[in-house]
Amino acid sequence: MRISPDQFDAMMRDMPGMGRDADSIRRRIEAMEGILERAFVIPGLNRPVGLDSIVGLIPVLGDVVTAAMGAWIVWEARNLGMSKFQIARMAANVGFDTLLGAVPLVGDAFDFLFRSNSRNLKIIRKHLDKHHPSTVVIDG
Repeated sequence: MRISPDQFDAMMRDMPGMGRDADSIRRRIEAMEGILERAFVIPGLNRPVGLDSIVGLIPVLGDVVTAAMGAWIVWEARNLGMSKFQIARMAANVGFDTLLGAVPLVGDAFDFLFRSNSRNLKIIRKHLDKHHPSTVVIDG
């Protein structure tokens, strides 16, 4: 059974956070950033870490997986119609994180300190707050 694009769009509108509108995209990006950068808290340090730091401990494969997840955030930003300059900055953040994260030991410490996905989320939020003010979320 084939589903037409209109039927697919109707199904996605009915599922919260799954649409193509700016608010749904914002929620997906914020959720992915939370998973990648702040999913767990290290006991004793009270410092949040995410899959980017943890999975990055696995040589090569971990860096490839987290780079792909970071690239998905950039792809979603492209769907928002962000400028090429903003997309290039975001891609550079992910690329820089991936390159330095691939270096044994030093890269693992770097992943702990440099949060490319949080930086990219900040760029996206600035764009959304300016161009899609209805998506603004007030953090309490």
